[in-house]
Formats: sequence, structure tokens, C-alpha cells
Amino acid sequence: MPTLTRVLETALYVAYLDRSATFYGSVLGLFCIHEDHRMRAYDVGDNSVLPLFPRGGSLQPIETPGGSIPPHDGHGPMHVAFSIPQDESEEWQPHPTDAGVALEGRTGWRRGDVSVCFRDPDNHLLEIATPGLWIGY
Repeated sequence: MPTLTRVLETALYVAYLDRSATFYGSVLGLFCIHEDHRMRAYDVGDNSVLPLFPRGGSLQPIETPGGSIPPHDGHGPMHVAFSIPQDESEEWQPHPTDAGVALEGRTGWRRGDVSVCFRDPDNHLLEIATPGLWIGY
């Protein structure tokens, strides 16, 4: 079987694109690499991308010069975990609360790693985690 090497992108579907764009840019410090009327895409490092789409805004195929993008959408709160360096754990943990975002949990895992969870404006559960959370990470 051919090998998969990583997850290239994970999409979230949001109620208000501009509100979410502000959150991901200011609270998480993500850099927007693509912006148009139907989406925002953020560089998450290591060649990973987080696209944000307006909920219900991608229900029709999208024709591009290179071909057609099939319809897609999502409903309900999703979960995305972001990797952070071990030596930035202490700096990251208060960062969401400093931006006015409530923390929902902090977990110390058996391998010595830490994860912190909070929500975005659309109630998606976001997690920041240091190496060790999973075998191979």
C-alpha cells in the first residue's frame, strides 16, 4: 500500500468567517496564507494548513482552472490539536486566557507532555500539546 506521510489540512466550518479569522490570527497567531469570500487558510507550521469555511458555504462544487472541488461541510463542535515545542509550554498555557479565552482543561500526560484545551468562537475544541502526547510525536 502507498504511504501517507501526514495530515496536510484539517478544515473547520464557522458561523462568521471574519470573526473566526480574527480569533485564529490574534489568539493563536496563525498567518493567513489565502483569503477570499469563501474561505481563509492558515499556515500551522510543518507544511500543515487550517482552512476555515463558512458553515454551509461549500455545499456546491467549486470550479477552478485546475478542476472541480467537491462539496463539503461540517456541523457541530470539532476538535483540533496544535503542536507546540516543549520549551514553549509555560508561555502558551496562559496565552488563551490573556486573550480573554477560558481554559477548559489542562492535562499532564504520562510521557511528561502537557495539553491545554479551550474553545474558539464556534465552540470548536482547540488543544495545544507538547511532544509526547502520541507515540511518534
